[in-house]
Amino acid sequence: MRARAMWVAVLVAVLAMTTACVHATAPPSPPPSASARQPEPAGLSTTATPEPLSTDEGCGDATASLTPGPMPEVNRMPPNTTMASIAARGRLIVGLDVGSNPFSFRDPISGTIQGFDVDIAKEVARAIFGDPERVEYRILNPGERISSLQNRDVDIVVKTLSITCDRVQKIAFSTVYYEASQRILALRTSDIQGIGDLAGKRVCAARGSTSIARLQQQAPAAHVETVSTEADCLVVLQQGQVDAVSTDDAILAGLAAQDPYAHVVGASMGSEPYGIGVNKDQTDLVRFVNGVLQTIRANGRWLEIYNRWLSILGPVYYPPQPSYRD
Repeated sequence: MRARAMWVAVLVAVLAMTTACVHATAPPSPPPSASARQPEPAGLSTTATPEPLSTDEGCGDATASLTPGPMPEVNRMPPNTTMASIAARGRLIVGLDVGSNPFSFRDPISGTIQGFDVDIAKEVARAIFGDPERVEYRILNPGERISSLQNRDVDIVVKTLSITCDRVQKIAFSTVYYEASQRILALRTSDIQGIGDLAGKRVCAARGSTSIARLQQQAPAAHVETVSTEADCLVVLQQGQVDAVSTDDAILAGLAAQDPYAHVVGASMGSEPYGIGVNKDQTDLVRFVNGVLQTIRANGRWLEIYNRWLSILGPVYYPPQPSYRD
């Protein structure tokens, strides 16, 4: 009996300690909470430094380039030339971006970089190697296009690069391979229908683009907001941070294709002739690239590339014709 009484006493003590521990335990924590906010492009800025337009005076015909040289056979680049150095490296280094659908963008399914500019660049690689895939891409924002060529970080820039008098002082250009027009993208619920409706409105443009100067000239009462890329402009438009986007019509068409609530409006604000950028000292490469462009104009390849990527803009019957200064 004495042993039984001892076990009962022990059991009571254990139960008392357990009860005390339960009462001493802190109350359960409230369930975790989280708040969500829309992602915003980095660097939205109201400070817009204008890029000189292609219509600037003082350089004559800015789009006039060097005449093509004799086109060498594939894989037989002339020694001591820029093309021979590229061939020895084994790849063409091309500067572009991945946010300018349908010119250059990353396909969400395959992950590959595709678009009109990409196919144009591949034709240069094809002429050197016989293989259009021998390309290394360097992703650039608009403000990096000129410096990447000056520093020889890339061989060529094929990135909706408009030919302007200011730029031809810094880099060399091929002949025009596409001519765009600057227009406006707005939401369908907006009252913006053209350049005359931008007074007092917030308008997005990519930093380092010629779109800024044209906006400041033609819509001086608009508030220009800048981001790194045109794709970021679509994001801030969707988030209500700006009222409109202005850049080249082909890029705007690509943005509108991504959002059924956005559409391109207004007449052309001015033309934007695109050229392939090359380092100013590499005149042999300029002539070679012009030879490639002349070839694809003549054999129908340019029209094939246009119809693949830009047919949304309507039919064309011939590519931009070259202008040469020598």
